[in-house]
Amino acid sequence: MPVYKAPLRDMKFLLNDVFDYPKHYTSLASGENATPDIVDAILAECARFCEEQLSPLYQSGDEEGCILKDGQVLTPKGYKEAYNQYRMGGWQGLSAPEEYGGQGLPASMGLLKQEMMGTANWSFSMYPGLSMGAMNTIFLHGTDNQKHTYLPAMTEGRWAGTMCLTEPQCGTDLGQVKTKAEPRGDGSYKVTGTKIFISSGDHDLTENIVHIVLARLPDAPKGTKGISLFIVPKFLPDADGGVGERNGVSCGNLEKKMGINASATCVLNFDDATGYLIGPENEGLECMFTFMNTARIGTAIQGVGPAELSYQWALEYAKERRSMRALSGKKDPDHVADSLMHHADVRRMLLTQKAIAEGGRAMLYDAARLADHMVEGHTAGDTEKAAKYDDKLGFLTPILKGFLTELGNEAASLGMQVFGGHGYIREHGMEQIARDTRIATLYEGTTGIQALDLLGRKVLLTTKGGAVRGFTARIANFARKHLTNGRLRPFALELLKLTAQWNLLTMRIMLAARKDRDLVSSASYDFLMYSGYVTMAYMWARQAAVAADRLDKGGDESEAFYKAKLATAEFYYERLLPRAQAHATSMLSPTRSLMQTDSDDMAFTG
Repeated sequence: MPVYKAPLRDMKFLLNDVFDYPKHYTSLASGENATPDIVDAILAECARFCEEQLSPLYQSGDEEGCILKDGQVLTPKGYKEAYNQYRMGGWQGLSAPEEYGGQGLPASMGLLKQEMMGTANWSFSMYPGLSMGAMNTIFLHGTDNQKHTYLPAMTEGRWAGTMCLTEPQCGTDLGQVKTKAEPRGDGSYKVTGTKIFISSGDHDLTENIVHIVLARLPDAPKGTKGISLFIVPKFLPDADGGVGERNGVSCGNLEKKMGINASATCVLNFDDATGYLIGPENEGLECMFTFMNTARIGTAIQGVGPAELSYQWALEYAKERRSMRALSGKKDPDHVADSLMHHADVRRMLLTQKAIAEGGRAMLYDAARLADHMVEGHTAGDTEKAAKYDDKLGFLTPILKGFLTELGNEAASLGMQVFGGHGYIREHGMEQIARDTRIATLYEGTTGIQALDLLGRKVLLTTKGGAVRGFTARIANFARKHLTNGRLRPFALELLKLTAQWNLLTMRIMLAARKDRDLVSSASYDFLMYSGYVTMAYMWARQAAVAADRLDKGGDESEAFYKAKLATAEFYYERLLPRAQAHATSMLSPTRSLMQTDSDDMAFTG
C-alpha cells in the first residue's frame, strides 16, 4: 500500500529560508514559545503521527466509509483510536488560547499541522479541522459565558464542532435560508430546520458536537440581512461543563458521495432544538465569515495536499516502472525497457505536480504569516491591525482556495496518468486521491463563487482595484531587487511585465463593466486563474532567489536540493506560467459569445 512521507525538507526551507518564520515569530506575542527548536520538534512529531497513524487509514477508511446506525454515525475502523491519540497529543489546542487549555502558539502552526494531516488522510483531518472554525467563531463572537462553556472542551478535543449553512433549497445563496429560531424567553431559542452537506455533522469520535447554525429570527429582514448565528450543541452542557441531555438535533441521512467517504457528510434535522444566539441579531453572516474564511484557507490545503501525495506516489512508480526505450537512446541497457523517468512527457507530468505542490505550499505559508497578524490583532483587541491584515488575507483567500484546488485536481489527474491503467485500479490509491480531491473545488464556495468574490467584491467593489495595486507593488519591489542577478533576471523581468499587465487587465474590466455588467461574471474565472498563476510565479521566484543565494554561500540543504529548486522554477516559468496569457485573453472577450444563445436553444433533443 502506498505511504505518505511528510515533506519536512521543503517545509523547513520555506519556513526558515524563504519566509524567515523564526524572525516572524519573534514579532508576535503568541510566538514567544515558537522557537526554532520547538517548531522543529512539533513538525517532526506531527510527521510521525501522520505517517504512522493517519496514512495507513487512508485507503481502508475509504473502502469502509461511515455508517448511520440507530441514529448514530459510526466512523471507519481505526478512526476512534487515531482520534484519541490526536486528542491526547494536544494537537487540537496547538494554536488555541492558553486560557482555554490551548498551547497559545501562532495560528500558522495549526496550518502546518493541518497540511500534513490533510495530505496523509484528508477525510480524517476534516473532523478536527471543522472544529477549529467553530472554535474561532466562538472565540471572536461569543460571550464570556459561551467561551468558558464550550472552548475548554473543544480545545481539549473532547467536543467537536461544525458549521451548518446549506439547506436543500439553497447552496451559496444563503439569503434563502429558512431555518427558524424562536425566542423562548429564557435567553435560549427554539431552532427548527434542515441543513445538508454538513461535514462531520455526526460521528463517534467525541462526546459532544457543537453546531454553529445560521437561522432566522421572527420578523427578520428578508435576504442575507436577516440571518443570525446560533450555537446548537448535540448534547446540552450540564452545570459542571459536561454532557447533559440530548438536544433536538439528529442525523437524518449520510450523503452518498464521490469521495472522502470516511468523512461523515450529514443531513441534520433540527427539531425544536435549543440554541443560543452568538453575535448580534441579524449579523450572523458576518460572524460566519470568520468560520468560512478559516475553512477556505483550510480547503486550499486540499489543493496542495493531493498534489504532494499524488506526486510522491507517481514519482516512486515512475522510477520503478519500465516501458519502451527513451527517444534519445537506451538509458537502462541492462533492462528490457527504460524507466518512465527517461520519457520527457512523464517528466512533464511529474514536474507539473512538483511545481503545483511546492509553489502552492509557498503561497499558503506566505498567507499564514498574514493570518498570524490578523489573529493577534483580534486577540489583543486591536481592531485596526485586525482589519488591516484581514483585508490583505481577504484578497488572497479566494485565490488560494479557487486556484490551488483547481490545480490540485489537475495534479491528481496527472498522477493517475503516470500510472496508466494502474492509476484506475483502487489498490494503487491514485483514483482515490482524484475522487477525494474533486470536492475541494466545490465546498466552501465553488471556483466560480471564489472568482466572483475576488473580482466582483474584493477588487472592483471594495477596493476599486486597490487590492491588485497593493499586491503587485509588493511583487514589483521584489523583482526590481533581482534585475542585476544573472540567474534571477529572467524571473524578475517576467514578474515586472505581469504586474503591469495585472493592473491593466483590472482597469480594462472595470471600465468595460460600466457598460456590460455581465462582464464581471464572464471574466471572473479567468481573472482568478490569472491571479493564481502570477502569485505562484512570485512564490517560485522567491524560492529561486533563496536557492541561488544558498548555492553561492552555502545552506542547510544539499547542493542538489537548491539546484532542483532553480530547475523547478525554470520549468514553472517556461511551461506553466504561459497559461496566464490565455486567461488574460479570455477574460477580456465580449460577453456576447456567452449570452447570445437563448436558454431554450441550448440543446435540441428528440
